[in-house]
Amino acid sequence: MKWGTKYGPEYVNRLYAMVRRNLSGDFKFVCLTDDGTGIRPEVTCLPIPPLNLQLAPGQRDGAWKKLTTFEKDLHGLRGTALFLDVDVVVVGSLDAFFEQPGEFLIIHDYARPWRRERITGNSSVYRFELGAHADVLAYFRANMDKVQAEYRNEQAYLSDVLHKQGKLSYWPAAWCPSFKYHGIPTWPTNYWEEPFVPEGARIMVFHGECNPPDALAGRRNRAFRYIRPANWVAKFWKE
Repeated sequence: MKWGTKYGPEYVNRLYAMVRRNLSGDFKFVCLTDDGTGIRPEVTCLPIPPLNLQLAPGQRDGAWKKLTTFEKDLHGLRGTALFLDVDVVVVGSLDAFFEQPGEFLIIHDYARPWRRERITGNSSVYRFELGAHADVLAYFRANMDKVQAEYRNEQAYLSDVLHKQGKLSYWPAAWCPSFKYHGIPTWPTNYWEEPFVPEGARIMVFHGECNPPDALAGRRNRAFRYIRPANWVAKFWKE
C-alpha cells in the first residue's frame, strides 16, 4: 500500500523484485495506491478503498487505511494475502509465510523494557484470507470516533478484535526482526560495528527513525543515536 509522497515508486518496484527472488511459484503482486506512476508493469495497481475517515484540520490518518485490506470484496481479489509494508527489506525465503498455520498471522509487537507484554501485533507483515475479516473494517467505519479514542492505531485495534475472536497468531519471533531494535549493535560498539541482519531473519522491518536508504547511508532520525552505514541493505534492497 502506497499513498502520498513519502515513498516513491522505487519502493514498490524493489519490494516486488525482492518478493520475486524469495517466493517460489506464481503470485499476484498488488499495490493499493493513489498514484501508480513509475511502478513496474508486473505490479497490479488498484485504488485504495475509501475509508471516509473524518479528520480535524492537519490531522493525519496514519495507517488506518490498512484496514481497507479487509474489504469484503477487495477489487474481486481472492485467496491468501500476505501484506508487506512498502519499506520492509526481504532477506530470506518467504515460502514459510504461506505455510505457517493460523487464521490470521502478524508480527508480535516488539517487547521493550518499558512496555508490558501485550497482544498487539505490528502490522508491517500480516497474512489473511481476502474477505474473511470484513467485520473488522465494518465496525471501524460505523464507530470511527469510538475506535480512535480507544486505540492508539490500527494495529492495536486489529489485534485486539482478532484476539477476542480467537483468530490472532504470531510469526516466529526470528522471522521479522526490527532494524532499530535488533539490527544495530549495542552502545558503544555501534560506533565501530556495522548494523547487521539477525540470524533467522526473513524480513527486516523498518519502523520509525530509519528507512532503508537512511540505514544504507548511516542516517538515523534521532539525536545521539549513531549508526554506521548498513551496507547489507544494498545486497537485498534492489531491483
